[in-house]
Amino acid sequence: MALHSTTEKDLDRLQGLARSMDYAFRIPLLGIRLGWDSLLGLVPGIGDALALAPAGYIMKESHRMGASAAVLRRMGANVGIDLAIGAIPLVGDLFDIGWKANTRNVALLRDHLNHRSSAEDVVEGKLSSHHPILRG
Repeated sequence: MALHSTTEKDLDRLQGLARSMDYAFRIPLLGIRLGWDSLLGLVPGIGDALALAPAGYIMKESHRMGASAAVLRRMGANVGIDLAIGAIPLVGDLFDIGWKANTRNVALLRDHLNHRSSAEDVVEGKLSSHHPILRG
């Protein structure tokens, strides 16, 4: 069973947010992509806090969409690592370019929802009255 169209739309919306936070701009000649998260991190003090809002929103939406506690913990760890290392001047700014916590978290949610959908298909198939083993 594929994901419900509303779920796909929600995932696409979150992916768009993650993309703008992690990949919005390309540095010419270097080909490195960075997003608003990296740029906000350059603002001392407040920048990293501002970048937390979209990350928190992605986690809130993940919870609403049915992410498991384990997935939410992994997402929280990604955001925590991003915040902790991102707060270190210069090193954190370089780290932000590669870590891309928002993109990681949307990928975790997508994988979780796809896995859950696949697992539901298996359970439905085994319990279905149309299943050959149960008809016999």
